[in-house]
Amino acid sequence: MSKDLFYGATKCLLVQTKFSVFSFWNYQEVCDIVGAKYPAAPLGLLTVAGLLPQHWIFKLVDENVEPLLDEHLHWADIVCTGGMLPQQKSMLEFIRRAHKLGCTVVVGGPDPTSQPDLYSEADFLVLGEGEITIPIFLNDLRDGVKGGTYSSLERADMQQAVIPRFDLIRFRDYIMLGLQYIRGCPFNCEFCDVIELYGRVPRFKTTEQLIRELQYLYDLGYRGHIDMVDDNFIGNKRKVKELLKEMKRWTEEHHYPFYFSTEASVNLADDDELLQLMKDVDFRYVFLGIETPDKETLILNQKTQNVNTAVEDAVKKLLSYGLITNGGYIIGFDSERTGIADQMIASIQESGVCMTMVGLLYALPHTQLTNRLEAEGRLFHLASKTVGTDDIDQMTSGLNFKTKTPRSQILKNYIRVIDTVFTPSQYYKRVIFTSLLIRPGYKFKPGFTTWLKMMRSFLKVCYRAGFSRATGLHYWKMFFLVLFKNPKGLETAVNLATMFLHFRKQKKYIVSVTTEIIAGLEKTGEEAFNRKMLGHPREIVSETQDA
Repeated sequence: MSKDLFYGATKCLLVQTKFSVFSFWNYQEVCDIVGAKYPAAPLGLLTVAGLLPQHWIFKLVDENVEPLLDEHLHWADIVCTGGMLPQQKSMLEFIRRAHKLGCTVVVGGPDPTSQPDLYSEADFLVLGEGEITIPIFLNDLRDGVKGGTYSSLERADMQQAVIPRFDLIRFRDYIMLGLQYIRGCPFNCEFCDVIELYGRVPRFKTTEQLIRELQYLYDLGYRGHIDMVDDNFIGNKRKVKELLKEMKRWTEEHHYPFYFSTEASVNLADDDELLQLMKDVDFRYVFLGIETPDKETLILNQKTQNVNTAVEDAVKKLLSYGLITNGGYIIGFDSERTGIADQMIASIQESGVCMTMVGLLYALPHTQLTNRLEAEGRLFHLASKTVGTDDIDQMTSGLNFKTKTPRSQILKNYIRVIDTVFTPSQYYKRVIFTSLLIRPGYKFKPGFTTWLKMMRSFLKVCYRAGFSRATGLHYWKMFFLVLFKNPKGLETAVNLATMFLHFRKQKKYIVSVTTEIIAGLEKTGEEAFNRKMLGHPREIVSETQDA
């Protein structure tokens, strides 16, 4: 490897490898309707591009948007990739493909950081927070070093963060773009890896930094949906309020070019001032980690921030400020009671949360949950690694440990919840609930071209949902009820009806996969399954697939 790789006009290829087409976040049907190719742009790789030498020549290929061709790899002097657990298989396949074509491969991101041994085939492993480890890697690259692993326990100073290279993507390919304001979370949930990767002390960009990023996107011509990708946007409410006040000034001056979504904790509903500020800058969606309706389970898993707030009341409060809740639920906790499926269904239906992510408990690497299960001798060590499976995520391959409740019972509960809440009748009940209660104060005004695309999308939804045997009656009942009782909620209603096109496909896949797993368990027997998974995971995965 020549030193010219650092100093010269190095051609750097950044590759976002594929996510599963059945992922909760892969809204392919929605993308088809709105004219996009994938929901969200690869913010991590765009940030990496901003951290690498700016005299390099960059090209980004997102395999979720376009095929990665051999000619892309032949073009590159160095290739970079990184990602999360659900991308593990596609990342490993990419490393091998790149090596066959003689490429130097650099890998980083959350899953390589958590499980670096899996990615040992890469030439360079740049782990942890890139702001810390990329400069160390670049120093070695400058000296002609041909490979290495770079890690650090040091936390990045977010006030030194770079602006992501949004100029490397085509905006029309994505439904939304992401921005990051905060890393870390002040809470201590046992099953969460965010606090292990980024710490419990939230670190912030300055208000001026975030405004510069908004201005950069504005100057590039982007208009529309921005997702604040923070794991808990309100990790420090005082700081966030300061930011929102400045965002309000900026968005007013620029005639509201964007609208926003984010992720937060349920205690967001306790702060009216914060909710009003979010409404003022046109926040429309918030993902809440609800997890479970069982308070004892919340306490045992240290999700105490959810204990004193009723989900139904929180969701209604957010709707009164124009915020639609996406809800995350988890099945498989040790303390779950017999009626957990009915409890969860009731919670989802009574709160009216339409976009519901119901997953199986998953022991992510290095979490408190994983450490506890390890100490109890219950952890399946290889279950968080690619062992002949197509997907590794909490919706199709969770429960990577010996469960206290019979595994087959948990999986049957899971099917019952998914199958019930995503039937057309139950889903559209929630759409009506949400659309009648919401009090939007939308400020983003689409341009004429965007408005035409929205009208075309609306007609597509009316055709696909309104003239479907499964959803037709539900769709038109919802449409006219909301039109006459709360016309301002009609945009919400149509958007949520669009999302059902994705959820019904995902439900069919999850129920099918989970049913096969149950059949394999019943053939093998749970005790035999547990013994083999604790001792020889590869053997049992093969047997379960054969079954």
